[in-house]
Amino acid sequence: MDKKYDIVSVGEILIDMTQIEQNNQGNPLFAAYSGGAPANVAVAASRLGASTAFIGRIGNDLLGQGLRLALENNGVDDSGLSTDPSAPTTIALVTMDENGERDYTFLRSSGADVQLSVHDLPDGMIEQAKILHFGSVSMTEEPCKSATLEAIERASRNGVLLSFDPNYRAALWHDESEAVELIRSLIPRCDILKMSSEEMTLFTSTANYAQGSAQLAEMGPFLVLVTLGEDGVFYRMGGVTGHVAAQKVVVSDRGGAGAAFMGVVLSQLCKLDDPRTIDQKALEEILDLANKAAGITASRPGAIPAMPMMEEVIRF
Repeated sequence: MDKKYDIVSVGEILIDMTQIEQNNQGNPLFAAYSGGAPANVAVAASRLGASTAFIGRIGNDLLGQGLRLALENNGVDDSGLSTDPSAPTTIALVTMDENGERDYTFLRSSGADVQLSVHDLPDGMIEQAKILHFGSVSMTEEPCKSATLEAIERASRNGVLLSFDPNYRAALWHDESEAVELIRSLIPRCDILKMSSEEMTLFTSTANYAQGSAQLAEMGPFLVLVTLGEDGVFYRMGGVTGHVAAQKVVVSDRGGAGAAFMGVVLSQLCKLDDPRTIDQKALEEILDLANKAAGITASRPGAIPAMPMMEEVIRF
């Protein structure tokens, strides 16, 4: 059966208030960028030619209107983006070090993104996707946790591939053990798993990429991707492993790099009748493009505004 959507993402959409400089009194100055990892992936994949949709929740305010417009302007179906009548659009304050590494402070208490409920999931949208992409940020609070778990369940029942990027944010969890337990419980549900090297170490208790990825693959996913920042990506697909190097870039902001990476991976895999049958050469070609997209994005400020088009990725 033909599917209406290549990729549906579910989870948080928010405003990244990103520090860009200081004023002459030493106080930080911030710029507002559209963000939220699952939303970023939907935009990234759409810019690369995939048909995408996003499910999430915004506030009935100017910031929320801007987020909806960002999805619309990038060709993402926003019919699954609901508006909360009272909760404000969620904001993340983002500061960066000299290497472009981000530190987050979330202004999220009773924010709109966590108010996403099971009742907000559009009828038929998830079932009409080739891939459902999700993270763990939307599972730190209720009711969005239940909504995300229900989305996963609907995808599983209908043969939709599941893509999981935990995007672990320690500040949003009550304790680390709770996060580790929940995230590990979801790995057997997913088909495609992407983690940073730091996350892999946290969830497997080893920093060895071959050993850590083997532990993760044994839980269920057919493809495990361990992103290594400027060093590229280590992958495991069944018993096959490898490393694809990345080109060096001058980093401005790493915030959207992971989403740009996954946008390429998912937009290319969904072109296949069965992504599980992809061969090693084809996978490495996709991962090379994914590294390039991540590099381009990291060289620009913001997340959604920094996402490249496929023509840029190919030329890079």
